[in-house]
Parts: sequence; C-alpha cells; structure tokens
Amino acid sequence: SYITAKHFLCVILLCKSLALVNCHMKFNGCSGNQGVAFESSNPSFRVAKDGSIYTSHDGVNLAKPVQFLVIAHNHPNTHSWETTVQLALDGPPRVLPVLTANQQEVPSNQQTPVPFSIRFPGKHRRHKRDWVIPPINVPENSRGPFPQILVSIRSDKDKSNQIRYSITGVGADQPPNEVFKIDPVTGKMFVTKPMDREERSFYHLRAHAVDMNGIQVETPIDLYIYVIDMNDNRPEFQNQVYNGSVLENARPGTYVMTVTANDADDNATSNGMVQYLIKSELPHSPNSHLFTINSLTGDIATVAAGLDREKVSQYTLIVQATDMEGVQSYGLSNTATAIITVIDINDNPPELTDTTFSGEVQENKVGVVVANLTVLDRDQPHTPNWNAVYKILSGDSFNHFTIRTNPENNDGMVTVVKAVDYEQNRAFMLNVAVYNQVPLANNIPSSMQHTAGVTISVQDVNEPPYFLNSPKLIRFQEGVPAGTSIATFPAKDPDIFMQQSIRYAKLADPANWLTINATSGQITTTAILDRESVYVKNNIYEATFLATDNGYPPASGTGTLQIYLTDVNDNPPTLLPRQAQICERSNGHGINLTASDADTDPNVGPFIFELPLYHTSARRNWTITRINGDNVRLGLRIHYLESGVYEVPITVTDSGNPPLSNQSSITVKVCPCDENGDCTTLGAVAAAGLGTGAIIAILICIIILLSMVLLFVVWMKRREKERQNKQLLIDPEDDVRDNILKYDEEGGGEEDQDYDLSQLQQPESLDHIIGKGPGVRRVDERPVIPESQYPIRPMVPHPGDIGDFINEGLRAADNDPTAPPYDSLLVFDYEGSGSTAGSVSSLNSSSTGDQSYDYLNDWGPRFKKLADMYGGGDDD
Repeated sequence: SYITAKHFLCVILLCKSLALVNCHMKFNGCSGNQGVAFESSNPSFRVAKDGSIYTSHDGVNLAKPVQFLVIAHNHPNTHSWETTVQLALDGPPRVLPVLTANQQEVPSNQQTPVPFSIRFPGKHRRHKRDWVIPPINVPENSRGPFPQILVSIRSDKDKSNQIRYSITGVGADQPPNEVFKIDPVTGKMFVTKPMDREERSFYHLRAHAVDMNGIQVETPIDLYIYVIDMNDNRPEFQNQVYNGSVLENARPGTYVMTVTANDADDNATSNGMVQYLIKSELPHSPNSHLFTINSLTGDIATVAAGLDREKVSQYTLIVQATDMEGVQSYGLSNTATAIITVIDINDNPPELTDTTFSGEVQENKVGVVVANLTVLDRDQPHTPNWNAVYKILSGDSFNHFTIRTNPENNDGMVTVVKAVDYEQNRAFMLNVAVYNQVPLANNIPSSMQHTAGVTISVQDVNEPPYFLNSPKLIRFQEGVPAGTSIATFPAKDPDIFMQQSIRYAKLADPANWLTINATSGQITTTAILDRESVYVKNNIYEATFLATDNGYPPASGTGTLQIYLTDVNDNPPTLLPRQAQICERSNGHGINLTASDADTDPNVGPFIFELPLYHTSARRNWTITRINGDNVRLGLRIHYLESGVYEVPITVTDSGNPPLSNQSSITVKVCPCDENGDCTTLGAVAAAGLGTGAIIAILICIIILLSMVLLFVVWMKRREKERQNKQLLIDPEDDVRDNILKYDEEGGGEEDQDYDLSQLQQPESLDHIIGKGPGVRRVDERPVIPESQYPIRPMVPHPGDIGDFINEGLRAADNDPTAPPYDSLLVFDYEGSGSTAGSVSSLNSSSTGDQSYDYLNDWGPRFKKLADMYGGGDDD
C-alpha cells in the first residue's frame, strides 16, 4: 500500500542491473533509507521520509490511475534516482490523509497511508536490456543548451549487427517536426528547442531499430514524453472591469458578484491554482472594509453593514488573483476592477420644505395653478422612491382642487379643476400630505414634515348676468297682433357685493317679431305670430336676448325665449293634384284627389270635396265619389266625353272651427285610350285641342322639313368632294385671272402661340403705306415700328431679276421684327383695300410704246397669257 525508501532504492537498483529478470520485490542487500529525500513531479502527491505517499490537498481525483515521477536524492545530493509510479485505488473511495508542504510527518490521526498499489511498467513481462524506456519528463522553458540529450536507446543485438535507430510520431516526423531527434548510430535522443506545456503537454513517439538492410531487429518501443509544467503564466481575468450592484442597507453576507480568473498553467498543480483577495476598496466610508471575497470561488459579498446610497453610491474594488495557491512570495498575480453600485431603496421619506403655503385664484377660473408645494427627498431622483404623490386631506369638500406632481422637480402644483365662486367662498384652507409612489422600506418611519397647510384666496371678478330660467318656454295662439306683451324675461347679476344695473337687448330674432324693453326685460310683439312660418320649427319659435351689466369691464349673458304657437284655422285647404288625364269613355276608372292644409289637427281633415252649384256643365259631366276622409275620386258622369282639355272646378272645405273653404280647378285631359286604359299618343295630342286634319298637316310639314335638311346635307358633302378633287393649278387658257393658291399649311405648333393678335388685323388706313416707297408689304401687317427695308423692284426687270427679287424679299421677311410667328402670304406692290381707278384700262402708261415684253415668255406657263397680251401675240 505504500513504498518505503528501502523498497524504492531496491527497485531502482534491481531494475537497473537485472532488466531482463522479473522483479519479485526481493530487496535483500538494500541499505535502507537513511539520508534519502523524495520529490514528486505531481504536486497533488507528496512522499514522506518513510516513503509513504500522501495527497497534498483535498479533492484529488482518483477515479482513474495516476502516474507521476518520483525522484530520490541522497544526503550529500551527489546522486539521484528517479522512477515512474502509477497509483490506483485498491478499495472503495474514502477520506485520504493530507500531507501539507510544511509537514514531513503525517499527524497521528492521519497515519493511514494511501491504499494505492505500485505498478511498474513492464512488470510480469520480460524485456531486453536497454530496450525498456521509462516515461521521459522534460521541463518546459528549459534554457538549454540545445540539442539536449533525453535518453539513450540501445539493443543487445548491436554486437552482432550494425543497428540504425529512428523515431516516429508527433514532434519527430509529424508536425511539429524535428522537436525530437535521434542519433541513428548511437541511439541518443535529443530535444532541439525549449518546450511549452501550454502548447503541448505530452508527446507519444515510437523508437525503431533496424539493420543495415532495413530489417526490423527489435519490436518498436513506445516513448512517452511529458512536459513538466512551470509557473510561467499569470492568472488572467475574464474581464478587466466587473460591474455589480447591491441594495443599500444590505445585511452582512449578502452576495454581490463573482469575478473569475483563469491560469493557463496546469490546474492540477500549484502553478494553476488561483486564489483571490481584495487589494483595495474605495471610498473608505463608512469604514474601509465593507466587502470580502471568497479566495477560491471569487464571490464578493458584504462583510459589514452601513451601505447608504445617499452617502456613497458606488464602490471601487481592486481584486487580485494569484497562482501557486495564492502564495504572494513566489506566485504570479494579476488584478481587475470591480465596480459595485449601491441600489437605492425608499429609506428617505419626502419632506415638505415649509409648514404653510399660500396662493390666490380668480373666481370662475379653471385649469390654473394657484400654489406650488416644494418637497425634499434624498432618494435617487426620478425613481419611484423619489417621485412624490400629493393628497388633499381636508378643506376641499366640493373637490375644487387637485395637486399634480411636476415631473421635473417633484413639486406639487395645486390646480383648480372646478370653478370657485367668490360670493360663496372667499378663501380655502387645505390640509395636504405628500407620499412616495412606493411605500417606505421596512422600519423607516414617516417624516413629521410630510403634511402642510395651504391657504387659497379667491378674488372677486365681474361676472356676467344670467337669466333665471333659460330657455324659457311660453305658449301663445298664432295670430297674436303686433304690440302684444307676451312675457317678462328678467336676468340676475351674481355679483351681490357690487351695485350694478342690467340692460337688455335683442340678440337673435329670425322673423323680427319681438322687441324687449332695455330696462325691464318686457317682451312685446312687433308683428303677427304665424305658426306656419318657415322660422317656426315643431311649433316653437326661438329668440335670444342679451343682458349686460355696467361693471368694469362690462359683462353680458344670453337667454333663450321659446314661444310655443298653438294652431288656429287660418289656412284653407289646397286641392291635389292640379293636373290629370282620363279616358274619353267611362270605364269605371277615375282620378284620385286629396287636399293639403298648412294647419294642424283639428283644423285639417276630413275634407269635403264638392262641385260648385253654379257650374252646371261640370256637374253634368263629372261626379265625385268619396274614398275616405281625405281622399275622393273624380270620374265621368256620362259615358263619353269628347277628347280635349277641361278645367273642372272643385270646392274643398276643412274641418276647422269655423271651417275654411277653397275653390280650385283641376286640369283634366280627356283622351282616347287603348285596351289597357292608357291614353294613346295620338289621343294625347288630340286631347291638347287639335283635330285630326291639323295633326296630319303637322306631320307632313315635319316630313318635308326633314327631307330638305337631308338633301342639303347631301349637296354639301358632294360639293366638298368636288372641291377636293379639283386641280390645284388652273390652266391659263381657261382662266385669265391671277389666282392665289391655298395650301394646307400649318403653323409651328405650340411655340408659335405667343404672339400679338393685333398684328393679324387688316389695316384700316393706308396713309402710313402711301407715303413709303415701293416695296414688299403684308396683307396682315400693321407696322408700329420702323419696317425693314425690302428690295426695290427695278423699273425694267430682267427675267433673271425676278427670282433674285423674290429671294431678297423672302430674306427681308424672315428678318422682319414685325412679322407674325407663322407662315403668311407676302403681297408685292400693295395698293390698299380698294383701287381709286375704275379699271386697269384707265391707268396711263408711262411707256413710250417701244418697250419689249419678250422676256415674259421666259417666265413659264403661268405668265403665258400676259406674254401673249404684251408680246405681240395673236390676242393683243
């Protein structure tokens, strides 16, 4: 279960000298363990002086076998021995003894050694000499020199054969390559550079031995190389700044936050075991040690009471993490900042800054702030712990006031929500209290200054008079004559402490039927009241009156008078309808008649319909049959009545007291009907008063008129078609007149629309033209500015000059500023709208008679007739 120094040394010696012989743990001849010190490569285990192995701390994981290196030194420290020990549990798990770094002996209550079994690699298996290689431990960050020998590999067959050694695996022939090398002849294996356990902590190589022909002479052996950790990495915090919070007045032991640091070194050794401590804590209020930290977990908690946000709202802690199990003397350290915010609780009640407040308000004002209550609360502003809520405890039984909180400064604004009346209350004495939105924290009493008195004075103002009962309803019969006093409509001034008079005036009287006395308020009619007027709605007529006092400034109020007009029978009934038609032969059908009356019950129906006694023809031809109280049927008394239009007089009498009658006439068209009893079209025309012959004559005239219109339209279309088919140029032999040909020319579009229409007018006078020399003129021109100089026609033209003359005129017209913005006709040698000569033959020629006109023959066919006339042809 444990190994003694004697056993240890014996194992080393025997295995060194008898590598090919099984070790049966026979240690005869060993000299004991005097002056021998043991050292373990695994800090979780320590070896006592007697060779017993103990765990160095709690929590060592022994679920799997543990393998580590044990080194033995003699007392003069001239020799050392090392071997690999593998520990495995022999029995069920139990509490293991712990041997601390300062203890060389186990305490008496922990004398039970670790129940481990020691297994040597290769036990119960034969190995050839020098071909059994124990695990190799290489410390990281070695300073060299390099290459540094690690182990020598040798086969006993090298005496008879030349052996070549090689290694394979990660670090040899696999990346990272050439970390380890072996001398192929001597079998010495080297490490070529410093190792870093944080990059790779374990290497597994295989050693090979072959002869010169490459034939394997030994079974490949496994080489296990462990990189021994050194404390070369500082702990690193996950964050440089940690933020936490804690409620003020928190009890000691209250958890605040956790800080965490990681060490890249082996956490199974002291190199990677980190512990925490608080280096500094600021500010030192109320004392310098309010927080503590768990050295193993990094949990920060309160250690004392006294946190008060109103005094200190934030604490800054410098936390240090140190490896080597927190030993400051040789462990590596790092620091981080922990910021702890103290969270506010409602531990400060609001306090009013004064015991009394005052304000004033004008009567009848609503929505105004009359007083401002200031409050002091030391809790965090703009939080429920700070926000104030005000309440009126007494003094406002009719709820005239409310207190709203100003969200910016927490003040209480006393506001009028219901108008106050100076004549009823000249002042208010309010008792108010202030609270927070949330209750006070436990065991926090309310302040003595959370209540105060508020005095509000009411100011008197000139209030408008008011009518005692508005609207006021009175009843009268319609037809009341003008000048009748119908009511007195008084108003009252609410300002009882002011001696003021009231004057009345009419504000709205749609029909202008009323007037009011300016001082007494007596209302008198100025016209007859008519219930049937358009200004009466549902038998009620409304008028509005104004009452004004003589205060400063004057105030006025309005009142409405409603007159309910009862009906009298003052409107006779009216016959409906006024026009109808009936068949000329009596077929049992008739015309349904009724009547309308502007009055109401009982001055309306039932109505009486009668034919006048004096109208004998009507009584002879027509008859009235009652249907109900308001409807009758008018029909033919005789079997046949000639078609035509008849005026049938009918007298209608209502049921009023006294009754009113009205004689009306209904226009009845008598016409022939078809089998359905409907008037035919011809019959409707005949009923209008025309005979059959007249109707036929009218129809014939209509047909003739339509035919003439049709012929005229056909003739116009034919003429238009002939005009389109006519040649544009007329043969000079057929027409001796000069002709102007009209082409379908169009203007320049929308760009030519911006011009002066006055330029298109025909000149009324030629005075401005007669005084000018000959040249080119426009028919539609009326110059208002100096004209462009057009070319002057030569007295004796040459045939070639005509084209030049026309081209020059065209250029002058294009540059003429008075020209309209569209193409127009140019007229040469314009002579006005009328000639002063009777005919061309009356003009005297200035020619001597010997002038030659032969050049006219060169001007083309259009001038052929002129050339024949002046050129000495057959027609001159």
